[in-house]
Amino acid sequence: MTEPRAITLTTSDHGDVSLPEPWWCSGHSHHDPLSLRADLIHAGPTRDLVHRGQTLLSVEIVQSPYADSSDPHLGGRTPGVSVHPLGETLNPIELYTLAADLDRYADVLRDLADRLDTIRDGGQ
Repeated sequence: MTEPRAITLTTSDHGDVSLPEPWWCSGHSHHDPLSLRADLIHAGPTRDLVHRGQTLLSVEIVQSPYADSSDPHLGGRTPGVSVHPLGETLNPIELYTLAADLDRYADVLRDLADRLDTIRDGGQ
């Protein structure tokens, strides 16, 4: 078993803050030392869902260990998945719901492709 990693980040309101770093965190290369402690965030690797060079969704596991927001969709102390451009952090149930919605949307696109194929072949 590996020892838990720790990271020390400078904040504008609490100075240097040491905190455990989860195994899934990609690091803090974009950390701004003028950040507030409540805005410190652990983030995993970003996964972009791309079609024809355009990013449709970007997702990453995130956690804000000192968050003071009571709205879990803005991120919080419990890890979640940040979804952009949705602009929300989702828990596992909400993420499964989003996946199910995307499945239904894929069905709509397949139905439209079938109709378009029929139209282009001269059918009705």
